[in-house]
Amino acid sequence: MATGSTDTPATADRATSTAPAATDRTPLAGSVALVTGASSGIGAATALALAREGCALALVARRADRLHAVTEAIAEQGGGPAVALSADLGDAEQAQEAVRRTVERFGRLDVLVNNAGYGARGAVEDSDPEDWDRMVDLNFKAVLKMSHAALPHLLRAAGSGPRGVADLVTVSSVAGRVPRKDNSVYSATKHAVCSFSEALRQEVTGRGVRVGLVEPGMTTTEMPLGGQAASAHGMPRDAWLHAEDIARAIAFVVTQPARVAINEIMVRPTAQEH
Repeated sequence: MATGSTDTPATADRATSTAPAATDRTPLAGSVALVTGASSGIGAATALALAREGCALALVARRADRLHAVTEAIAEQGGGPAVALSADLGDAEQAQEAVRRTVERFGRLDVLVNNAGYGARGAVEDSDPEDWDRMVDLNFKAVLKMSHAALPHLLRAAGSGPRGVADLVTVSSVAGRVPRKDNSVYSATKHAVCSFSEALRQEVTGRGVRVGLVEPGMTTTEMPLGGQAASAHGMPRDAWLHAEDIARAIAFVVTQPARVAINEIMVRPTAQEH
């Protein structure tokens, strides 16, 4: 089972049993979003961006202390309720429990952002198969498990919610479109996510669930700098994207009118050639 909610008393006071009232003028007022990998980087920036759009937030990651810091930042910027849920999404039961606790707390789920991921570079002959397992488990299997657990709630929100749509967005990578040496398994997991997302889109778009894919290029994150630098092919680090750049793309996807589905966005640094 999941380790469950890691609410501090202050966080629990801010979180309520329902989403914010839909009378607000922010685009996602009355909506609830669950963001995975929300303890830092793109996930944390996305949580802050969606809170500014009016969402109540469920933040999921393994590091409870970092999740609490994000909920505090949401409160400081005047955002709505946010709850921290500590879970290892490599475990199917914990993924299901994260969705269940979100719906239990807020009464609904309108947006799922699959952001949790892991990367390890290396030639196939020199790699550690345990790193391969971790990448497959978190980059691909966790997306499957979270999407499966969330879909009934997203379909319900699309059918009865004030926006008339729900959103499932997965953060992939340019590596999912452009394989490179020494990055084979990471690229493979991102290619798999691309195929899964398009097939799922075809299954549910007619029922109002928009499936989107955001594919960042070189982005400053907590992934080991050595591996990232190798992928940059000499592009200076100050030219890389920031987490907030990707968060803006995700917010753009989920704040479109119900008639508009943004199914794929690739975001590269201006200086990135590959």
